[in-house]
Amino acid sequence: MSAVLPGLLTGLSLIVAIGAQNAFVLRQGLRRDRVGAVVLVCALSDLVLIAAGVAGIGVIVDRAGFVLDVVRWLGVAFLLWYGVGSLRRAAHPGALAAEERGSRRVVMTAVLLTWLNPHVYLDTVLLLGSIANTHGAGGRWWFALGAGIASVVWFTGLGYGARLAGPLLSRPAAWRVLDVLIGLTMLAIAARLALG
Repeated sequence: MSAVLPGLLTGLSLIVAIGAQNAFVLRQGLRRDRVGAVVLVCALSDLVLIAAGVAGIGVIVDRAGFVLDVVRWLGVAFLLWYGVGSLRRAAHPGALAAEERGSRRVVMTAVLLTWLNPHVYLDTVLLLGSIANTHGAGGRWWFALGAGIASVVWFTGLGYGARLAGPLLSRPAAWRVLDVLIGLTMLAIAARLALG
């Protein structure tokens, strides 16, 4: 049980970094668009990945490096597409607040941003799994529980807490700035992935 707090803190330290997934959750939260579905997809995906890492799947991922290469290049392509889309939205301010996406597209975007991110396998599966396993056979699952709580709390807070910034983003110019920042972040992450 003493491993819950280290799991929580380690999980938060890995998940709080700005990345494609967090930027998407933030955007959906600001738009108040299908926040529950996005939070659910991200949190459940993290729980599955944490459990896989603690169960030892990280050893397989570590030994099958080609899997990470495939995911890396799929992630680069997706991030480029998403980043360019954000920059295009910023260039056409009339479509910013009015843009409507179907539930299926929003959920699929959340799934792709989560599962096509090679860092999720390195951080959540390999690193978190390795750290969890230093807590012994029984303690590793308490560690996983702490990391899982961190994910659920983070995604819920980010998705639903984003509405607090709503008044700041009530003008099209603010949305334009947000879309430019998200677009540049996605392109930077894609470049970093492509360069290894």
